[in-house]
Amino acid sequence: MLDGRRVLLIISGGIAAYKSLELIRRLKDRGCAVRCILTKGGANFVTPLAVAALSGDKVYQDTFDLKDESEMGHIRLSREADLVVVAPATANLLAKMAAGIADDLASTALLATDKPVLVAPAMNTLMWEHPATRANMATLEGRGVARIGPNAGDLACGEVGGGRMAEPAEILAAIETSLSDGPLKGVRAVVTSGPTHEAIDPVRYIANHSSGKQGHAIAAALARLGAEVTLVSGPVHIPDPAGVRVVRVDSAVEMLNGVRAALPADVVVCAAAVADWTVANRATEKRKKKVGAPPPVIELAPNPDILMTVSKAEGGLRPRLVVGFAAETEALLDNARDKLARKGCDWIVANDVSEGSGTFGGDANLVHVIDADGIDSWPRMGKDAVAARLAERIANVLRGL
Repeated sequence: MLDGRRVLLIISGGIAAYKSLELIRRLKDRGCAVRCILTKGGANFVTPLAVAALSGDKVYQDTFDLKDESEMGHIRLSREADLVVVAPATANLLAKMAAGIADDLASTALLATDKPVLVAPAMNTLMWEHPATRANMATLEGRGVARIGPNAGDLACGEVGGGRMAEPAEILAAIETSLSDGPLKGVRAVVTSGPTHEAIDPVRYIANHSSGKQGHAIAAALARLGAEVTLVSGPVHIPDPAGVRVVRVDSAVEMLNGVRAALPADVVVCAAAVADWTVANRATEKRKKKVGAPPPVIELAPNPDILMTVSKAEGGLRPRLVVGFAAETEALLDNARDKLARKGCDWIVANDVSEGSGTFGGDANLVHVIDADGIDSWPRMGKDAVAARLAERIANVLRGL
């Protein structure tokens, strides 16, 4: 997939820069040409000699190297690659990218490029969670910059939390997805995944057992076929799929807003287990248990119907293909057929989530794909395999096969 491809790798200042050496090796093993820009901060963690030895090319560091400016120039450097990768991407460099600052070779090349950009953030947890960093990242994603990670785990500073740079294998997978010429190249896809949390008070919420494994697998499978994927995910405890833009939400209303913001799209797959109801009398303070007092009365109100909203969208926002999921505990096929008719979507993927099925939270699934032509029942298989088969089916339909 990467044979003959060219990647410009920008290595900025952070301890995670050591992972960039492994990434270079893996890219070269796959026949990819790698040219590197090493920032002043990055050179404090990895040496130009090590980067040059692994990449087989000169390492570029200085904007005002007159020899390189005459022979290559930062413009050519930024545009001769098929993809620009920033790993690690520090909070400082993300801020520069968002603000359009060009005060060194890395930021100048990023401002001058006309190629896709993939960033792998790496920083302290509080830095990653700071509103400024989140706003900068949202700005960049809104401009089409792709992101992989960061992951949660032990950080070099001794703290534990989000901010750990994605592993080289994950970044490699994201690069392969970005450079894919698969059957869904040019297709925009939106996938919902995971549960929603409907707040009862600031401490408690209503939710379900969805792990998000199936929805995340579908997003990854579509990306592997070349689609530009936005994943709108409820609260889950699994890694982000490689090469996918992720929008994190909590409630059903937030999930609907996330989907709407991602439209127009060619295909929408609503795999999330969205709560049917929200709490109408949500308390602003924790509901306290009082001795002798009855339990509080929780009033429920219906949540917006995301699948129906997308299926019946007007003004050119109705996707070419809308796929819903039916998670049932009884009368699986009858309920799924009814849902297909009521929602107005094109397909329903029906699966049994009754107790003992192992579907919620498990690694396997048994599904039936229902459309206007009938029922296509699949054997029980891993959720990754279900996702791959569903993505191929989607590709065939969108290509008119």
